[in-house]
Amino acid sequence: MSPRVLRLAFCLSGRGTTLLNLLRRIERGLPARVVKVVSSRSKAGGLEIAREAGIPTAVVRVKDHPDAESFSRALTAELDAASPDYVVFGGFLCYYAPPPHYRNRIINVHPALLPAFGGKGMYGERVHRAVIEHGVKVSGCTVHFVDEHYDHGPIIAQHPVRVRDDDTPATLAARVRRAERVLLPRVIELLAQGRVVVEGRKVRIIPPAGRESNDG
Repeated sequence: MSPRVLRLAFCLSGRGTTLLNLLRRIERGLPARVVKVVSSRSKAGGLEIAREAGIPTAVVRVKDHPDAESFSRALTAELDAASPDYVVFGGFLCYYAPPPHYRNRIINVHPALLPAFGGKGMYGERVHRAVIEHGVKVSGCTVHFVDEHYDHGPIIAQHPVRVRDDDTPATLAARVRRAERVLLPRVIELLAQGRVVVEGRKVRIIPPAGRESNDG
């Protein structure tokens, strides 16, 4: 059976490189369609990428709301208006408390192997600098479901990236971004195929039809 085409809403705060890669993968056959892009910054470069692609956009800024609860309600309203199957956080730097109907329907891309180097304030170059300072030998990226805590929801998939002795935060970040460009579309395809099952804190990937799992 062919995978269904997922309706995706995309949330970002910056240049939109993750969005651009996703749109390119969709052009090449990834079973998804971005139906709305929401930015936490009015001048984020990702908004222009969305407009050029003909995708509806919206801006929900933290500073326009008195607290995190108000911001979360406003973002939820924008997402609900697009009726997405799933929501992708790609470079989205704001705290969001998802309501029950978005449980296990929001995925985030994090530039490290969670649960290491995650949490409040751990984003962008800060993550890679911390990885190098701690002498970590393997970093990578994680795609996980979003819950009410930073970088905490069930992990769907991870992609390792070796840390080199001469790495800087910039050189490590470049390789991790390449890994993200592979991992996020892979996860979206698994979701479209209905092969992602959440069991408490764990996520199980159902093998393709006709294939047995090698685990156990």
